[in-house]
Amino acid sequence: MFGGGLPSKGGIMGLVSLILIAGSIVLMFFVVLSGVTGTTPLDKTYFLEADTTRIDGARPISHWTYFYICGPENTDCGSPVPALPIGYAWNGGNQGAPFELVGDYGKGTTSKYFWYMWRFGWVFYLMALIFNVISFFTCLLAPFSRLASGVSGFFVASALFWFTIAASLMTTAFVKARDVLNNNGHPARVGRWAFGFTWGAWAAMFLATIFLFLGCGAGGSSSRSVPTTRGGIFRRSKHGSKRSRGSFIDTDGTRRVKDDYA
Repeated sequence: MFGGGLPSKGGIMGLVSLILIAGSIVLMFFVVLSGVTGTTPLDKTYFLEADTTRIDGARPISHWTYFYICGPENTDCGSPVPALPIGYAWNGGNQGAPFELVGDYGKGTTSKYFWYMWRFGWVFYLMALIFNVISFFTCLLAPFSRLASGVSGFFVASALFWFTIAASLMTTAFVKARDVLNNNGHPARVGRWAFGFTWGAWAAMFLATIFLFLGCGAGGSSSRSVPTTRGGIFRRSKHGSKRSRGSFIDTDGTRRVKDDYA
């Protein structure tokens, strides 16, 4: 990592990537843990907020989070459900719910489109988090090893792949759900904190992927220039020794001629 007392280019990129990956993991956990406690920023993190007063079996205000359906400020949450259907917000009655959101899935509360969009987005989000955590531990050695940079780059690139799909599916699903609710007289808005954290994590992972692969390829040219330098030094020394031998021979021959005349 160090050459001449200064950090190498690959070492700096590895360190920056480590910070970016750590930041993306924190942002992703903010989203996953939303609704668990009422502390900031978890109380402000939700994918969708809607006025569901006129829907039977729903809260007056509903928040859709990663595991829960909650009330205002993510309080009065229901039981945690993995990839919970959107229609669980009015579980127990569909009267008053927009027909575009209602279907045969999720105990007869959710349409096929929103069931699969959210379910696949939820799973891919979790897969991305797992790969991202693995990349963090491999990236601990990235400032010191080009091989570690390459391995960590592979894992964070895999995480980025799944996370791109997850973020796209979730954004599409909840933006469409917002539009459906608004069009049916239920004021709704997407959660800027949840999607801000999500796309902020995506940007950090994207930059970390670039820096890690650049760090893996950094420093290759300097090692190849060493033999050439040594060869040049060797050749200069060789020429110098030839000149020294030539001077010795000339001096010795001159002395013999002087001795003959003497």
